Amino acid sequence: MPTAFTVLSATPHLCHSCSGPHPTLVRAWRGSELLLEPEGTHFSYTIDGAALLQTSAGHFPLGPGMYASFADGVVHGAGSGLVVTRLGVRGLFQLGGPLEAKGRLRYIDGCTDSLLVSPPLRGDPCLNHLHIPAGTRQTRHTHPSVRVGVIARGQGRCVTPEGEHPLYTGLVFVIAADALHAFFTDEASLDVVVYHPDSDTGPTHEDHPMINRTLVERAGSGPS
Repeated sequence: MPTAFTVLSATPHLCHSCSGPHPTLVRAWRGSELLLEPEGTHFSYTIDGAALLQTSAGHFPLGPGMYASFADGVVHGAGSGLVVTRLGVRGLFQLGGPLEAKGRLRYIDGCTDSLLVSPPLRGDPCLNHLHIPAGTRQTRHTHPSVRVGVIARGQGRCVTPEGEHPLYTGLVFVIAADALHAFFTDEASLDVVVYHPDSDTGPTHEDHPMINRTLVERAGSGPS
């Protein structure tokens, strides 16, 4: 069985592959240049310092706490950050941040989350912000697909059947699909930016705001 919780080192040498039904690559930059080919959708998060994202759409400065999704480009600068790539999926160019103090949606055990980069279509990958208040003991739970996360701020620990794993700002981790885990905090809260390779909410061709709010006139109901 795969390891439930894997810690990755966010250095320019990082190149971690997640196989399975949602092929994913995990890479990082730290005072270096990272070239990202048009092989899918790249999700980036700036951990600290300043960086610059260069894409075909233009050049965009990235400060701490900023996030983006894009098809190809170059990230470079004195700072550090994480890039998670969902291979074979075409997303939209999006740029946002910095992170808010907490999430806008209710989650389990008093936690909150926000959808930072939404799936263009139901089933597509997404990027999320999870806020865990101080003094939280999450209920043990699993996810049906892999999770890749980076600690944006705060500290805590991830509890798995294998043991407890300390969490601190800048730590990058992978949680295997169906792996039992829970996040615990003590005096400090914890904020995590989490990549999901898939989704079960979002628009479809039959269900989206444009079509739902389009009221087509029935034949014979209008003026002659």
